[in-house]
Amino acid sequence: MENWNITADFILLGLFNYTGAHQFLFVLVLIIAFTSLVSNALMLLLILLDPRLHRPMYFLLSQLSLMDLMLISTIVPKMAIDYLTGRKFISPAGCGFQIFFFLTLGGGECFLLAAMSYDRYVAICHPLRYPVLMSWKICLSMILGSWFLGAVDGLMQAAATLNFSFCSTHEIDHFFCEAPTLVHLACADTSVFEYVMYICCVLMLLIPISLILISYSLILAAVLHMHSNEARKKKAFATCSSHLAVVGLFYGTLMFIYMRPKSYHSGAHDKVVSAFYTIFTPVLNPLIYSVKNKDVKGALRKWLVKHFRWSQ
Repeated sequence: MENWNITADFILLGLFNYTGAHQFLFVLVLIIAFTSLVSNALMLLLILLDPRLHRPMYFLLSQLSLMDLMLISTIVPKMAIDYLTGRKFISPAGCGFQIFFFLTLGGGECFLLAAMSYDRYVAICHPLRYPVLMSWKICLSMILGSWFLGAVDGLMQAAATLNFSFCSTHEIDHFFCEAPTLVHLACADTSVFEYVMYICCVLMLLIPISLILISYSLILAAVLHMHSNEARKKKAFATCSSHLAVVGLFYGTLMFIYMRPKSYHSGAHDKVVSAFYTIFTPVLNPLIYSVKNKDVKGALRKWLVKHFRWSQ
């Protein structure tokens, strides 16, 4: 018990060391995180203020921006403070909160991306039935369901993970508390938990990504049969490709971490892979889903003109 009391806190070893190359990468990550915070906050602001964006499609997009904003805020500030101060301790309660919020936001985003692909499928393949197939009631149900399922998964995994007995070392070779990494430190038999976690991953990763692939396949098939010019078809293909690239990066890296057996995990590799879905995809989402959207660009232009005139 004495050893447990002295070393009750976990130690996050972090993503970077203090070499020149890693210091440069640390600054780069901070720039990316700041860009993500600004771009997602701006997206939320535009959707809130512009009446033209008060539609189910943009409401889904606003929730994606909110999840990404909260995800960055949950992970990066703690990582930056630890690196700058050298104090890399985190309490079991703090670790539990990180696991809960990360899985709530990450799991919710998995379902939300599937909902967004369904929205695009209905808008392109069944435009006349869009008000019925994607009503505000259905939209709100999808959003609430995404948050709820993510929260349930987060609560279950955080509670189960922190109930394990951990070995003498409490060093976590990671930059934040993540369930698979903590399971690797457990002294108890974790096979049942790993099996349950695998089932959760099937429900939260494989099913949504399958729905996304089906939706985009139907969208591409519909575009090919449209009597439109080649330029419009190429634009549709480019849009779908960019969406699928970001979705593939997000789901692929999550599967790599959460669907491998405990014995295959490596701290050095896992924390680099985790950086993709915690730091890089949140900055890509607002760019991919809005940079080519004329309504969003129009709202941004209107907001900039208004504030520029006000400042004059």
